[in-house]
Amino acid sequence: MSATVEIYTWTTCPFCVRAKRLLDSKSVAYTEYCLDGDEPGRSKMALRTGGSKSVPQIFVNDQHLGGCDAIHTLDREGKLDAILAG
Repeated sequence: MSATVEIYTWTTCPFCVRAKRLLDSKSVAYTEYCLDGDEPGRSKMALRTGGSKSVPQIFVNDQHLGGCDAIHTLDREGKLDAILAG
């Protein structure tokens, strides 16, 4: 079983690009919500994150992992693959 991965992004955000690059390197399928000019979408994301409006924000199986630094930290610690496995 593979995890359901969602990522909220902006097109020109370098941290979003970096987070997606990590997921892509692991061949992870994800749903991307591009928030360029989408204030209702950003508000929905903020509700899911508990108030954070920065991007990217990554969710795995509806669990909020955080942003780019958070998933890179999990990867360095050897924990990300298990989370992504579902």
